[in-house]
Amino acid sequence: MFKKIAAGMIASVFGVTASMAQDLPTLTMKESYKVGFAQAESNGLWRLAETESVKSTAADLGHQLVFTDAAGSAAKQVSDVRSLIAQGVDVILIAPREEKPLVPAVMAAKRAGIPVILLDRNVDQAVAQAGRDYVTFIGSDFVLQGKRVAEWLLENHPDGGKILEIEGTVGSSPANDRKTGFDTAIAANSAFEILDSQSGDFNRDVGRKVVETLLLAHPDADIIYSHSDEMTMGAISAIEAAGKIPGKDIMIVGIDAGKEVVEQVAAGKVHYLVESSPKMGPKAFETIDRLAAGEAIEPWVVLPDDDYGQGNAAAKLDQAW
Repeated sequence: MFKKIAAGMIASVFGVTASMAQDLPTLTMKESYKVGFAQAESNGLWRLAETESVKSTAADLGHQLVFTDAAGSAAKQVSDVRSLIAQGVDVILIAPREEKPLVPAVMAAKRAGIPVILLDRNVDQAVAQAGRDYVTFIGSDFVLQGKRVAEWLLENHPDGGKILEIEGTVGSSPANDRKTGFDTAIAANSAFEILDSQSGDFNRDVGRKVVETLLLAHPDADIIYSHSDEMTMGAISAIEAAGKIPGKDIMIVGIDAGKEVVEQVAAGKVHYLVESSPKMGPKAFETIDRLAAGEAIEPWVVLPDDDYGQGNAAAKLDQAW
């Protein structure tokens, strides 16, 4: 049983003021909870794996899960959260489609006295803040992910290259941060040039079409940096359709590292991946238990991420999600 930590302790440890902590909705400890989960979409293996992780963990622990799928619409996701509020859930998990549009939903839950935990994507922290308006953000360090990809290129491909960057959903925290981390770090070597950077919306088919267009506009590109597995698979298809060999004519590096794409690393078509795990369920429900027990929750519960290169992908394939 955790002991409740006073607001002053929260302030000293986590930088949250007493008034901010008092504003945050609390959770009464019960045998089971009615948990709302507002998913952004179900458009790829990563997102499906995240949903399964939350659903299976809830079932294993005996909690009631009320699931909604925004189908890629931020407006629908806001409506979904309002529906969960109306249904009287105890706590809401949100995987925000975009940073800014989901702020009103977070604030509506706060006004209703329902704690919110954000999964895998954050909201605009200039408006809504962890520890005051929502409990915490559970997810990877997206800036570090992008930086790690760039640092791998700087170390393993120091002669440089011409890069096409395939970004995730416009306005989402992973896309913003993965671009920031990569672009800032890659600038350390002037031999690298980012020829173009466009959104593939974390979608396989959109990513394929974007890469097809970019390869026509930039036939001298020899590196593709992809923000997600789905877009990486789209990029492989586009490269092959252009009559080039992925992993030979064009180096591919990226983020996510699901088993499907780790297999492409082992096969030599992709050079390097930084993991971004979708297995949010266990940490989400652990955090719910900590909240109900009165424990102070850190504003960001950071998930550790592995990486895969051509030297270790085959041996580590079973570890990939």
